[in-house]
Amino acid sequence: MKDVFSRRIQYMRISITDRCNLKCIYCRPKDMPFIPHDDILRYEEILRICGIAADLGVKTIRVTGGEPLVRKGCIEFIKALKAMPQPERVTLTTNGVYLQEHLQTLADIGLDGCNISLNASTREQYQAITGYDGFDRVWRAIREGIALGIPIKLNFVPIQGVNHEDILPMANLARELPVDVRFIELMPSRENRNLKGVSTDEVFRILKTEYADLEEDPTQRGFGPAGYFTSKDMQGSIGFIGALSDNFCAACNRLRLTSEGFLRFCLHHNTGIDLRAMLRGGADDAAIAAAIEEGVRAKPEGHMLEEQVKLRDMFRIGG
Repeated sequence: MKDVFSRRIQYMRISITDRCNLKCIYCRPKDMPFIPHDDILRYEEILRICGIAADLGVKTIRVTGGEPLVRKGCIEFIKALKAMPQPERVTLTTNGVYLQEHLQTLADIGLDGCNISLNASTREQYQAITGYDGFDRVWRAIREGIALGIPIKLNFVPIQGVNHEDILPMANLARELPVDVRFIELMPSRENRNLKGVSTDEVFRILKTEYADLEEDPTQRGFGPAGYFTSKDMQGSIGFIGALSDNFCAACNRLRLTSEGFLRFCLHHNTGIDLRAMLRGGADDAAIAAAIEEGVRAKPEGHMLEEQVKLRDMFRIGG
């Protein structure tokens, strides 16, 4: 599938739930109600969409949330995705709190990668950011995942006055372990309107004080918007996702399916397709495929965050 800007759409993120066991200060409002269960897509509905999308050229599917592992049946769903002849790659994004107990199964079925959100380098800071004392559990999962051979990426959102002092300690993990540490610019949303992120340029400047030879990593580290750099002292790499300071819309290759079945063609545009209505209204696969192709052709050229920001509930989108 290509859009009118000749971007090949090969990647789909699927939010299977808006629920999460953490209350991170930059993500979820404390008083936000959950989506009613009947409004969430059933697994068989998601699998049907994945099959149609794969036939249209989607090669990578990432399972996310909310926190996907809080939804009952998540591992069986991932198994079913991996058992399909397509897509080529199935990956998972998680906060890691409930990950360790499932790692052997995920390794056995050949999970192609796991991104773990880790926004602090100490137990105390982790609890202050997430509202939960889960730092040790997450670290056990990281180390066991590495031992089992699952490719691990650690996602870190630097925030001024909150965890900016953890930038170098987090980067050092790519030296100590065969993991990729990714610094993600804070995306404007309703939940974090009073917080200020740290730009990619500033993070890079800080890292160069320790890793003067930091340069672009020539190996392929992923299939999304991150740019990767490495040093001779590192086992892994450093990734940067700078939606504001380093606009990557020209290379965007993704779709996003919310847990309610709304297919978005851009994270920061409200346009899309209500696939749940089509599925439950009796539409056949050909009609759904045609709707997706038409939507891809209308995919926005860019996110327009610089011109206007409508504050959104990011955890509902799976962003």
